[in-house]
Amino acid sequence: MKTGLDSFITTPQLRLPLANKRIALLAHPASVTNDLTHSLDALSKLDDINLSAAFGPQHGLRGDKQDNMVESSDYTDPHHHIPVFSLYGDVRRPSDAMMDTFDVLLIDLQDLGCRIYTFITTLRYMLEAAAKHNKSVWILDRPNPAGRPVEGLLLQSGWESFVGAGAMPMRHGLTMGEMANWFVATLKLDLDCHIIPLQDWQPDSAPGYGWALGERTWINPSPNAPNLWMARCYAGTVMLEGTSLSEGRGTTRPLELFGAPDINARNVIKKMHQLAPQWLQGCHLGEIWFEPTFHKHQGKLCSGVQIYVENSHYKHQLFKPWRLQALAFKAIRHLYPDYALWRDFPYEYEFGKLAIDVINGSTLLRDWVDDSTSTANDLETLATEDETQWKQQCNDFLLY
Repeated sequence: MKTGLDSFITTPQLRLPLANKRIALLAHPASVTNDLTHSLDALSKLDDINLSAAFGPQHGLRGDKQDNMVESSDYTDPHHHIPVFSLYGDVRRPSDAMMDTFDVLLIDLQDLGCRIYTFITTLRYMLEAAAKHNKSVWILDRPNPAGRPVEGLLLQSGWESFVGAGAMPMRHGLTMGEMANWFVATLKLDLDCHIIPLQDWQPDSAPGYGWALGERTWINPSPNAPNLWMARCYAGTVMLEGTSLSEGRGTTRPLELFGAPDINARNVIKKMHQLAPQWLQGCHLGEIWFEPTFHKHQGKLCSGVQIYVENSHYKHQLFKPWRLQALAFKAIRHLYPDYALWRDFPYEYEFGKLAIDVINGSTLLRDWVDDSTSTANDLETLATEDETQWKQQCNDFLLY
């Protein structure tokens, strides 16, 4: 497999239209070539590329911030002596002054295939700004490590946020290049947008199913995205950020597990199998104990559940991370009816809304969990309708 960045670097003919243009780069720590050179450093070595600026999304261009809602500052790159603008600091959308520093923007961002991952929203904001300022955008495409499966409820109108860039489900199944084309079309942007495509991406092939396992080195696109297994679970476990349960931050396997000091994980797993065993295929759930070194339940022993999606446990087409995590919430509600499950804080600066609702793009998931009469079939019906709609809508934008 060859990424858009690797093709761009190794194929001078692709770069001919950029002659005499000022070039900016939007990238993060996983924006590397096959030999693990960061894209900013690789581009700076090209005689025909005039780098004039760079942009960093949440967690920074080089990866300087550990947690969510921790902002980065602008600075001057000490090696390349160009301004590096933060799109997760004083602004989320680029200012006019920032847009004046370049003619063409290269976007090289590794996504996790999940709507909640803020790089998708940053992509949208930059496309909108480029259209406004008559700038060109080139997407150096990268694989979706979660592959093609689609899962979750569509974000509803009025629930847009920095973790909700548009009416897509939690697990969207697209690459960043395909997502860019979807944004350009649905937002009706008058924009010169080019995609440098992936070569030989095989999202249906074992063992990686979206990621070239054994061929490409995994580089954390954000600090708590340490491996492919986390990426597979993330479309479900990210919902834990809106709950009082630990999502494993402060452990070595964040967002592959969940738990708390005041639940019995063995009973939770048992109840999950009783309520909807059909949602637990393609993985193995194991009881574990963990003590976070920071974040929720810091220093407390937690009874937890780990989601194993490695080796023979993993069945790509059967694994449903969003349904699995929703089922875990439902099981906890059954076992502990008064459990303070929903965390009330301004998630990604959204005030007056519960974090779990911001994450899901509506109240529907929380309503289903809290309704003592609701069943797995009720949520299945809602989700299947939305997933079918999304797949039909995206057919025109698939590049691979």
